[in-house]
Amino acid sequence: MGQPQIEDSIDFDFIYDLVEDYYCLDNGRPSVDPVVLIKIALIQYLFGIRSMRQTIKEIETNVAYRWFLGYGLTEKIPHFSTFGKNYVRRFQDTDLFEVIFERILQEAIDHGFVNPEVIFIDSTHVKGNANKKKYVKKLVRAQARVYQEQLQDEINQDRLANGKKTLAPKSDVEIKEVKESTTDPESGYFVKNERERIFAYSFHTGCDRNGFVLGAIVEPSNVHDSQVFPSLYEQIKTTVAQPTAVAVDAGYKTPYISKILLDDGVQPVMPYTRPQTKNGFFRKHEYVYDEYYDWYICPAGETLTYRTTTREGYRQYISDPKTCKDCPFLSQCTNSRNHIKQIHRHIWQDYLDEAEHLRHTEQNKQIYKQRKETIERVFADMKEKHGMRWTTLRGKRRVQMQAMLLFAAMNLKKLANWRWRNHRLGRFLSQLMRKPLLGTVFRSGFSTV
Repeated sequence: MGQPQIEDSIDFDFIYDLVEDYYCLDNGRPSVDPVVLIKIALIQYLFGIRSMRQTIKEIETNVAYRWFLGYGLTEKIPHFSTFGKNYVRRFQDTDLFEVIFERILQEAIDHGFVNPEVIFIDSTHVKGNANKKKYVKKLVRAQARVYQEQLQDEINQDRLANGKKTLAPKSDVEIKEVKESTTDPESGYFVKNERERIFAYSFHTGCDRNGFVLGAIVEPSNVHDSQVFPSLYEQIKTTVAQPTAVAVDAGYKTPYISKILLDDGVQPVMPYTRPQTKNGFFRKHEYVYDEYYDWYICPAGETLTYRTTTREGYRQYISDPKTCKDCPFLSQCTNSRNHIKQIHRHIWQDYLDEAEHLRHTEQNKQIYKQRKETIERVFADMKEKHGMRWTTLRGKRRVQMQAMLLFAAMNLKKLANWRWRNHRLGRFLSQLMRKPLLGTVFRSGFSTV
């Protein structure tokens, strides 16, 4: 892929309208062309160059880069700090980079390259610019679930329907201890494996079947995937289109995410997850839920009846200790001293059960197999080809900017390649049409040869 292909794939003049309010036309020194600034950043991410300083060095000696920027062989290239200064003084706290990403994505959509019927969502961690040994322990307020109010209302409705009193909202604040980096406080402490623990950011990303990135959100790596999903899903749904199916990994397999998708008429594509039951004990699926009577039937044929609905949204079912005491399967059922078996069922469990049922369909199996060819490949290219195994920036907002420029560059690269390929194919077919024999074959309806 070369610069002419990129230049021909999109007109970068749209950037002038985006930055018009950030520049003064009749005061101060002449500034560097804003299109040049963005193109320099795109060169860095397109070719996986590690730093802006190195990017400028390569532009100075690379004729193709100079042509792409519109600089002659003897013209002086801007200093490597120019982009950083412009970011701080002009572009910081703006949505410029998100809009550039959306504009390039829209160009791909207009050419028919994007297929948003099925979207693939996942996250990957990017090592932060922070020393893993420099941190302080802090007590912070636990992040509230985005659906807490909705869940609280449905819990109280369920309790009232079962003759229980409603629960008042929690008055106490949940506090947890976290490790906060003294270098980059906005990064999150991430346990990579048994040996390595680092401060990092998570790039939560969605793409289509063709590998075009449709949206991205950057969060500290200690924020769970399921907490970011609603925002990312809404972002993609708003800026691109509502999909017919969404494929995710096990980290997103929750009742709430299943509810979001099924309520929208979207097919959830989720993987198998192993039961967490201890060895030697009955697994949860061996206790059959009877929806009509609202109870569970154990492997011995006895029932576990409704007891209460907890504050966390789980309906609690318990067995009769008198019956369980002499049960031959007691040792495989529970270790409880009072011989009571408890089963918890989320009030949105029906949605998760439907997602689990869909998992066995051939369509879901085929879609889930495509994850390794789509979102996993996006992350592999991001790290291997575009130099994003770690970030040199600090602060969530700056890393978000970097992510949007990176994904804009990746979409631009794919857009340029696909347009160039279509152009060559069209030229090849037109040449074939000019040949008397082949032209006759094509015109007679055998153009699928």
